[in-house]
Amino acid sequence: TGTMKHLKILLATLSSAYILGCVPDQNDSLPEPTPTVAPDTANTTTDTLESSREAAAREFKFTYAGAITELEAGDEVSIWLPVAGDTHEQQILDREIDVPGEYTIGEEKAYGNQILHFTAKANAQGEVPFQVIYHLTRSEALQADGEKITEAQAAAFTLPSKLVPVDQNLSGQILGDTTLANNSLTAGRQIYDAVNNRMKYDKPEGGDWGRGDSVWACGNGFGNCTDFHSLFISICREQKIPARFEIGFPIASERGEGEVGGYHCWAKFAANETWVPVDISEADKDPSLNDYYYGNLTENRITFSVGRDLTLTPEQQGDPVNFLVYPYAEVAGTPHTTFRKGFRYEDIQ
Repeated sequence: TGTMKHLKILLATLSSAYILGCVPDQNDSLPEPTPTVAPDTANTTTDTLESSREAAAREFKFTYAGAITELEAGDEVSIWLPVAGDTHEQQILDREIDVPGEYTIGEEKAYGNQILHFTAKANAQGEVPFQVIYHLTRSEALQADGEKITEAQAAAFTLPSKLVPVDQNLSGQILGDTTLANNSLTAGRQIYDAVNNRMKYDKPEGGDWGRGDSVWACGNGFGNCTDFHSLFISICREQKIPARFEIGFPIASERGEGEVGGYHCWAKFAANETWVPVDISEADKDPSLNDYYYGNLTENRITFSVGRDLTLTPEQQGDPVNFLVYPYAEVAGTPHTTFRKGFRYEDIQ
């Protein structure tokens, strides 16, 4: 438990935010099959992967800031924020937390996500501001240097979630007549290509995209990163291949500083007792990177949480949280979804 002084912070609405990855365009509220065959390349048809170069790395600061808005002055609000921690690809070097009053950081039970919680009263403007500044290093994820999978992870990431079922035969609808290879890396590439062929990155105003609903994505064939990767995860799990959902924020590839408009997510699946990353929505947006994003991720991102249907700590009164990347808030036990963004990055030279 810690106590931080309440500092006045100015947070501008990101009307001209840098757009990258899966930035929701709607608002700031907490939102025929083509058979495919994997290419016969060394990296996707063998059981081992060879490293050809050193992973790129980046050191930067990421500011996770904003305010819960459209409250009545004096309303007491319970607020949960995801906490970025060390992962296989990132190391948190320092963290500065600025929230009104006392806070706690606890561990969510299902997946081990770190979650910051505090309660505060809305100010005269009907807002509760928050700011957490991270200093971190992030490495490129390369196929040959994957994170080892544990038995507990394999079990947890084969189970269904509310919007990522395993009993809808999405494999049959997406894979068509394709027979998946016995080689896990090749099978993963077949699923990756089939989902990419089926889906188009598109976020029309007023649509139901962005919830990470596998069945909806399969039927509609478009959406953002949550829709692409939820469909991929469902098919993997139908095939008894563990697969997990990761979410955080994209960072502009150009070094410097700037605003970050919204979240981005990706997936990892199990092959040869290792987590293999994929970013299918980015591959769809830039087909020249189709091969790269099967097994690799750029260093231009930060991870905040994994998994779906989250029970927070302390436990929220509302339903399980679909995924946690933006703040989750409740007023008198009722979810409150309106907030203002203030996300930024700054490279360390």
